[in-house]
Order: sequence, then structure tokens, then C-alpha cells
Amino acid sequence: MRSALFAATAFFSLAVTGQPVLAAEAPYVDDRSDAEAVIRSLYSAINRQEFARAWDYFGDTKPAKDFDAFVKGYDGTERVDVKTGGVSDDGAAGSIYYNVPVAIRATAKDGSENVFAGCYTLRQVNAQIQEPLFRPIFIDKGALKPSKADFEDAVPESCGDGPPPPKKDAALEQAKKAFAATYGDQCDKEMPGGEPLAEPDAYSLRYKDAGAETDEPERETRLFRFFCSMAAYNESAVYYVYDDVSGVRQLQFASPELDIHYENNNSEGKVEAINVVGFETDDQLVNSEYDDATKTISSLNKWRGVGDASSAGTYLFRNGNFSLVQYDVDASYDGEINPQTVVDYNTAP
Repeated sequence: MRSALFAATAFFSLAVTGQPVLAAEAPYVDDRSDAEAVIRSLYSAINRQEFARAWDYFGDTKPAKDFDAFVKGYDGTERVDVKTGGVSDDGAAGSIYYNVPVAIRATAKDGSENVFAGCYTLRQVNAQIQEPLFRPIFIDKGALKPSKADFEDAVPESCGDGPPPPKKDAALEQAKKAFAATYGDQCDKEMPGGEPLAEPDAYSLRYKDAGAETDEPERETRLFRFFCSMAAYNESAVYYVYDDVSGVRQLQFASPELDIHYENNNSEGKVEAINVVGFETDDQLVNSEYDDATKTISSLNKWRGVGDASSAGTYLFRNGNFSLVQYDVDASYDGEINPQTVVDYNTAP
């Protein structure tokens, strides 16, 4: 029975992920510190075509009749995307067994995609009773079946006797889908260093509309910050908000269009004037963060690495939206940090 389950797992893992990439581009992950990490490591090895490493994550019961058959099973695979759900565990006879709900999205080299879902059971033998060679957490069995659900929703609620995961945050899930639809091909697929992308930062902003009566209840706006990309000294982020009237929408940030004059038209020389000649909107902010104490989003766009030339915006939350209230520009490449304010709605006229 176990051999059949493993064979099914190997077969269903044939084609896997979203965007075709070369195996060498996949991040190297070899983490056996917990059951979920082992599953991530398995698919890291498969994506990198490091099949001996992938084979080693399994215990005595292997996913195919032999190693050559295991490798051949991935001939048509471009990449594997994997998601895991709430992990449950159970102790028995010197071991801990972990049940891991899993969904994978398989993309073949011809571009076709398939989603599979099921459960892996992993085993951790008590380290105190082991003798050399030490055996870390390993996959004991697993079975995945074709799923008609979208990849994002295909992870089973639970495996074995494990509790179902917490109820999904509907607003967060909508924001994640909107971000993936718009920026899935534009933003980085992983964090610098190859780590998986973290969940977006989420905040709850409570307020009353201008002119609201004192007995009127507060309203809530949810704010979500998504990492997009990292360059040498600038990191970009995309923001979404959610409320019960408009649902999920992406924030667009006003910024001034500048006309900068340098002495002798030399950008390395003295700044003679910085004129605001209009406004435009940005869908991403650079080196930005949200401060809940002041209800502001701030950004700092370095024009070069030393940071002596830059532009910085401050956006204040009021009446359910974020508005530009200050914009500072340091246009001089002089080695000094000396910005001047070109837009100021924080100060009374």
C-alpha cells in the first residue's frame, strides 16, 4: 500500500509550477528542522534537478520502484510550486508523526498546468535513542490526487486527526489575488537570498468620517504592504487597502513632477532651483514603511547608493485614504544629506 501511495505521489509531482525557469535559478533549500521545511526542501531539490537529494528526504519506503524510475518521472517537469497547510502531530513508540496538508501546481515543459492536493506523513525518530548514522525528519508516506480547485485554494483543511487551519482572512486573500494578478510577472518571485516570499504586512486602521456624530461607530480600513523587488539600495513595495464599501483596491501615490536647474547645467554642480510643474501617480513606493502611531506611509527613493541625492514622500491617512502631505527633494550630488521641502501640506500657510 505504501509503495502505491509513493508512486502516486511521484506521478502527480511530474509537472510543477507557475513560470518556467531554469533549474539553476531555483533557490537551494535544505532544511530538516520541521516537517513543513522538509516538504519545501523536497520541492527545492526537484526544481533544481538534484534528484539524489530529493530521494534522500524519503525513508525506507521510496516514492518509486528505484532511483532511475524516480528521476525519469520528472522528464517533463519545468518546476513545482508547493503550498502547505496546518500541520498536526502524534507521538507513538519513540517517534513523532507529522501530517502535512499539501497542494502543488505542476507546469510541464509544454506550458500545461495541473493542481494536485493531499497529505504527506513525516516521521521524526527520537534523537536520544538513535545510533549512527543519525536520521533526521523524513517523509514516511504521501499521496496527492488531482484537484479542480485553484492552486491558492487547493490545500486540504487538515490531514489525519489534525485540527482545521484558522479561518481565512477574506480581505487578505482578495488583496493577495489582486497583487498576483497585476504583479505576478513583474515583482520578484522570492526574497533576496532565495528565501520564500513572506506574507504581506497587514494593518487595521480605525477612524471616523469627517463630520461623523460622536455616537457613530468607527469604520475600519485594512492596509496591506507587499514586497515587490530589491535592487542595490532601493526596495519597492505595493500597497492595497480594503474597506466594506469599496472592497480591495490598490493605492496610487501622488508625487510631484520636478524641473530641476543646476548651475551651468551640470547635475554635479550647485542646485539653483527645484520647481514643481505638475503631479503624477506612482503604483509603487521605494524604501517605504507604515507608521501606525502617525498613520503615515513614508518613502525614501535614493538616487544613488550613498544617499546624498534622494526624494522622500509622506502620505497621511485621513477619511479612509492616504494623501500626500509632504515631499522632500535632495537634488545635489554633493556628499551631504540636505533635502528641501517642495510640497508641504503639513504646515499651515
